[in-house]
Amino acid sequence: MDEPVIKYVNKVRVRYNDTDKMGIVYHGNYPMYFEVSRLEMLRARGLEYRKMEEMGVMLPVSEIKIKYIRSAFYDDVLDVEVTLKARPAVRVMFDYRVTNQKGELICTGSVTLACVDALTRRPCRAPEYFLDCFPEYTEKE
Repeated sequence: MDEPVIKYVNKVRVRYNDTDKMGIVYHGNYPMYFEVSRLEMLRARGLEYRKMEEMGVMLPVSEIKIKYIRSAFYDDVLDVEVTLKARPAVRVMFDYRVTNQKGELICTGSVTLACVDALTRRPCRAPEYFLDCFPEYTEKE
């Protein structure tokens, strides 16, 4: 049986300081848009990343990929769609699609995070309270 796909869309308005002299979003800002949207997804599901760190688990980035398709500009309103396609384990992979207010595809990407024990800095399994945020992946008995 296929695993469910979980999606969340966060709106981001491009700020002036996100752009270069031509008014185009600097390519290095997209990972920030991904992160903000991922954190909003978790918040919408009842988990604040700060609480997760306080409870001893961190999620450092282990891999990031971005494919740039077209430019975004100052004051554009971007939809950053975050997709989780598989049950989190030691690694958690999120996919992204960024579109502008006209529905044009700006970029796609993926970010892989590692679950790490905050004290030992060693990989660990995703904690239950994190998995509880995604009940779609609860194993059927």
